[in-house]
Amino acid sequence: MPLTYAGEVDAELETSEKHTRARKIKPQYTRGDLRRVATGRQQPEAEFIQMLLLEEGVPSTLRRSAGFDVPDMLAAGPRDVLVPESGLEIARQVLLQSEIEVAQEEQAVRESGSGVPAPGMLLAGLLLAAAVVALLLWLAGG
Repeated sequence: MPLTYAGEVDAELETSEKHTRARKIKPQYTRGDLRRVATGRQQPEAEFIQMLLLEEGVPSTLRRSAGFDVPDMLAAGPRDVLVPESGLEIARQVLLQSEIEVAQEEQAVRESGSGVPAPGMLLAGLLLAAAVVALLLWLAGG
């Protein structure tokens, strides 16, 4: 039995839409947890954002936004566009070039470094609150 291909040599096989999409994805952008990068006002707009990201090799997925997870709404209602953490920066750049609004809370967390306040700031806030309560108690008793 020969170990060669018996069919046409230069024949091109038809590829499905899923196969074509999968070939566009760059593996370096597929690592990490999913993060929200943008929100579409309805499903077609969110799918448009997905196509923009796919053209740059960034994989993405859609999810109904919180509070709008009602199956009866069909394609209506906002959709969150989620990308892996490794593709987050390139996705933001693509969206900014396209003048599409980037998710604000994700941008604020990135700029501040983290969502947790520094221990020194937390201690200062607690001491200030305790001083205000002590002052109010002193004024009420005097």
